[in-house]
Amino acid sequence: MNIRIAFLQIFPGDNLDENIELGKNACIEAKEKGADIALFPEMWSEGYYLPQDADRINYLAIDKDSAFIEDFRKLAAKLQMAIGITFLEKHEPKPLNSVIFFDREGEEILHYSKVHTCAFDLEKVLSSGEDFYTADLDFGRGTVKIGSMICFDREFPESARILMLKGAELILAPNACPMEINRLSAIRTRAYENMVAVATCNYPEGHPDCNGHSTLFDGVPWGRDMCVFEAPGEAGVYVADLDLESLRKHRSGDIMGDKYRHPEKYDILADENVRGIIKGKFVHW
Repeated sequence: MNIRIAFLQIFPGDNLDENIELGKNACIEAKEKGADIALFPEMWSEGYYLPQDADRINYLAIDKDSAFIEDFRKLAAKLQMAIGITFLEKHEPKPLNSVIFFDREGEEILHYSKVHTCAFDLEKVLSSGEDFYTADLDFGRGTVKIGSMICFDREFPESARILMLKGAELILAPNACPMEINRLSAIRTRAYENMVAVATCNYPEGHPDCNGHSTLFDGVPWGRDMCVFEAPGEAGVYVADLDLESLRKHRSGDIMGDKYRHPEKYDILADENVRGIIKGKFVHW
């Protein structure tokens, strides 16, 4: 049993209305290509444009019950295709970097806000999310347990580990940064160590600080490359298949994930009084 994932690796427009139309057209194309779920890149509502002025960014932020979100809810039901729509979410004291997943009936099944914001850079104007969540996605031919992490979240092993412990089989990851070998290697590792599939959707090359290369790592090593799909840099709607039967067989028989952990020895990970010794000034890549 496969689930078909569409990566909407497309350029945003100049305003919210343009992004509604561009996003709808991309979703329609994804459905025409047989997708079960369409995933947007990070903060699609305003194209990952992050003004540092508080008044301006609060103006750009939208409610989760806004007409923008409602349009994609209706579209999911119309197309009978799940949609993961990303947006700058209105929130106090500062906005959130969020994603909402609608199933093929247009029902909201998961609402996640980025926990590991890039507070060292442009995202210092954002609030951080509170937790990681999972949900059952019924895609018609079966059900898969999904979770989400957004961009910088992937650099923290804890993000994918928590989602694995909550049952995630597929992690859907909106993104907005250059996907070079080390970041791709981090995603590969998250998939390998947790026996989960990770699908990452990026903006195309030409969008500021992005280069395309959306990927699907299926989480099944067995002496093979787990990267079963990597998009080029160019804009487009790309579709890839995840073999759920193969993933589940691997999860039932291999040694990774939760099989041989020793959580009783990991107290230091949750001790807020313990910080690393690494010091230095951030240098942007």
